Amino acid sequence: MKLIIHGGFFSESSTNQETKKAKQDALAEIATLSYKYLKTHTALETVTYTVGLLEDNVLFNAGLGSQIQSDGKVRLSASIMDGKTQKFGGVINAEDIKNPIQLASVLLEYEDSVLSGDGAVAFGRKNGFEYYSPITAQRQEEYELKLNQLNNKGTVGCVALDAFGNLAAGTSTGGKGFEIPSRVSDSATVAGNYANAVAGISCTGVGENIVSVALAARIVTRVTDGFTLKDACDKSFTELQEINGFAGVIGITADGQIYHTDSHPYMVWASFDVSLQVFD
Repeated sequence: MKLIIHGGFFSESSTNQETKKAKQDALAEIATLSYKYLKTHTALETVTYTVGLLEDNVLFNAGLGSQIQSDGKVRLSASIMDGKTQKFGGVINAEDIKNPIQLASVLLEYEDSVLSGDGAVAFGRKNGFEYYSPITAQRQEEYELKLNQLNNKGTVGCVALDAFGNLAAGTSTGGKGFEIPSRVSDSATVAGNYANAVAGISCTGVGENIVSVALAARIVTRVTDGFTLKDACDKSFTELQEINGFAGVIGITADGQIYHTDSHPYMVWASFDVSLQVFD
């Protein structure tokens, strides 16, 4: 059993050590709780649970405390993929929903696997997701002062390998902040979140860059074709550099390889493989 999570990039410019330490501590706690959960649950159940914990933590740009778009609204996107069944579920730009990763999980049981906007919200309401505003006072202040460039929060994700050898990956985001309303990121697509029976990948970074190179699916495809996880990531990041792309990934393979890499030195992540590791 293995598990790895990320909390996005710490910051593009900030050196706030207090925030950095808080994120590291939060990731350590969530990774520990999630690994314990993994012992008695499937990879798919664990990814839903873990990303939900990350969404509920105001330190991260997903769920509670997500960034506000240019029209003053928060729109959330998340996806989950079951490596065993190859089923993908995702929601894009859903407003007033708590834990979009859970809503994405519900979609795994439906033929229509990705919903957006009002349709995603209506589907959520029919399935018991009540009204919930994820806007915090801090995010409102940032929006009003147009200080998004000073944010210290990031997209979140999880990849898990369970005791049965099954993989699952999940990613959730509140967007990049002050974007054009209804902009679609990578997080609810196979470019940013992908898993099959061989490997699982969750991405963070600039969504447009990640989509341009289909990063998560590209890495998983290479591992499926025989690359090691490290080599698949490294080759894909070399190609990402060709477009000056900005991204970070976490991943696990069915044979137990676990790896992370990024094009920026401040991605925060944690893994649990017998013992806890927390890094930035």
